[in-house]
Amino acid sequence: MGSVVEIVMGSDSDLPVMEEAGKVLKKFKIPYVFRIISAHRTPDLAREYSRGLIKRGVKVVIAGAGAAAHLAGAIASCTTIPVIGVPLDSSPLSGIDALFSTVQMPGGIPVATMAIGKAGAKNAAIFAVEILALENNRLKNALKNFRGKMAKEVANKDKRLKQI
Repeated sequence: MGSVVEIVMGSDSDLPVMEEAGKVLKKFKIPYVFRIISAHRTPDLAREYSRGLIKRGVKVVIAGAGAAAHLAGAIASCTTIPVIGVPLDSSPLSGIDALFSTVQMPGGIPVATMAIGKAGAKNAAIFAVEILALENNRLKNALKNFRGKMAKEVANKDKRLKQI
């Protein structure tokens, strides 16, 4: 079986952040791959890649880029599968430029945009799991357990804090 989710980034320097998405997908046993494709340096590859997603059976793309972060939008413009954008902090503007570049898409070409950085990469993967869970009971149950475990961890931390 090929990848169900593909995690795309503009540069290998983005990997330390985008690995967070991979960790989540691995936890949920969802097949994924990492790719490096630049909307600016390799526009022909970006177009070819995006147009082949459906044929390859990919269900969701997570795209992370910094600065003039057009990667998610470039991919979304060439496919009809969900694209989740992760703005990265890779410029003197601390990711705000990437956030605006990712979130400010024209009507008709949606990109679901997450937070800047590692939290955004993690949430992008969780959102991808939620999309896939719409038609997958195993993932529905896994998400329910994930949320339950998170709630239990917070309750335990609260309990420990009360004892200080």
